[in-house]
Amino acid sequence: MPKQPIIIWFRQDLRISDNPALQAACETGAPIIPLYILDDNNAKEWKMGAASRVWLHHALASLNQDLSENLIFKKGEAKKIIEELVQETNAHAVFWNRCYEPWRISRDKIIKTTLEKENIEIQSFNGSLLWEPWHIKTGGGTPYKVFTPYYRKGCLQQPPPRTPLPKAKSINFAKTQIKNLTLSDLNLMPPTREGDWDERLCKYWDISEKGAHQRLNDFLEDGLKQYKKGRDHPADQNTSRLSPYLHFGQISPNTAWYAAQERGVAEGWETDMDHFLSELGWREFSYNLLFHFPDITWKNLQDKFDNFPWTKNKTTEIKSWQQGKTGFPIVDAGVRELWETGYMHNRVRMIVGSFLVKNMLTHWHVGEEWFWDCLVDADLASNAASWQWIAGSGADASPYFRVFNPILQSQKFDKDGDYIRRFVPELKDLPKEHIHTPWETPELILKSAGIELGKTYPIPTMMHKDARDRALAAYQTIRQAKAE
Repeated sequence: MPKQPIIIWFRQDLRISDNPALQAACETGAPIIPLYILDDNNAKEWKMGAASRVWLHHALASLNQDLSENLIFKKGEAKKIIEELVQETNAHAVFWNRCYEPWRISRDKIIKTTLEKENIEIQSFNGSLLWEPWHIKTGGGTPYKVFTPYYRKGCLQQPPPRTPLPKAKSINFAKTQIKNLTLSDLNLMPPTREGDWDERLCKYWDISEKGAHQRLNDFLEDGLKQYKKGRDHPADQNTSRLSPYLHFGQISPNTAWYAAQERGVAEGWETDMDHFLSELGWREFSYNLLFHFPDITWKNLQDKFDNFPWTKNKTTEIKSWQQGKTGFPIVDAGVRELWETGYMHNRVRMIVGSFLVKNMLTHWHVGEEWFWDCLVDADLASNAASWQWIAGSGADASPYFRVFNPILQSQKFDKDGDYIRRFVPELKDLPKEHIHTPWETPELILKSAGIELGKTYPIPTMMHKDARDRALAAYQTIRQAKAE
């Protein structure tokens, strides 16, 4: 008698290799029904932004090809869709890899409870994290709020992450006539946005599982050596750029972890290897925070920030930041990289974020929402935790008196101005000693570079020293309120 099929619900695990749910289902010998649901109904305000949807479209196209065009596309309320599909196909089980966003956890619990009452087997697996958030606790049984002890005393004292699973050798797809949408029916691609915005973005990426593994291999070959130092220099190639692949699950953190370990030990790059592994640890820490403090996406983790005197910025000021027209070249380069590629170098993210929150005294929600829409690696845990870190309101936060000086940061980490020239081409002919501060550049040099401040490139609307003084005064109100 033929076995009843198993539904494999793909979510943030859009890959064939090292996919625990898929592997477990294949090992049963039962026919497989691969399913993807675009569930904006439950996501609500956290439905994917424009850049993430473009990435998702191409990731699903690639996955469907890897699944021999057997992926079922659905759109709507996940619970209703799965219940109907179980009945339609007579499936006896639904397998999935766990997600950790609060809305997904709540939804998945309801689906599991409902289906188990109907005697449908539910199995969930960890396919996205190195360690489960509920396993990492302090000696007192509470969640960690500081990264170093979380990682060193928590994670690294646990059993090592599981080793990657092999790619499923053969998948027995169920032969059913299922009413299916097309990928285009999901409407993930923008109709029009700044001309060919999505086409330009995609030129920077191979959005596939194969592309994810190639990106890892390229990083191990050209980026892991000198990673600890080089990762801070945006013009260099020392960052892994794996974040969107990790977010959409086109590669597992386990694969990256063990590949980096193997290469680092073999080449004697242990210091750089350890630093890269700790960056994977930061990703885990963000998910730890989101799991234990699910309202971190909108609420200050430190409630003393609830009365912080944020400035009500004019729309034109916010747009200048969003469009990379602040007059500070390193800030503008970062925002334009984001618009052009859907990605921003991590050091520059800190500079750009600090400028918005501390120089402009703009609420971190504004930056969080903009990044959510523009980043291809927009990750609820990392986005919220990082913006709260920059603002000082989160766990292990940047100290209030740390206000990134965009000029010094630019001179230190983009010394020759190569990163600025790439994304702010109107400044490309400025000598390196002037490219960081065009407003201080002699008129003759500006003219020879074809620059007219206020026309071809903006004049800064503020000076950093004045902005820093305002920020410190604003942060001082919190310290005074706490003392009282």
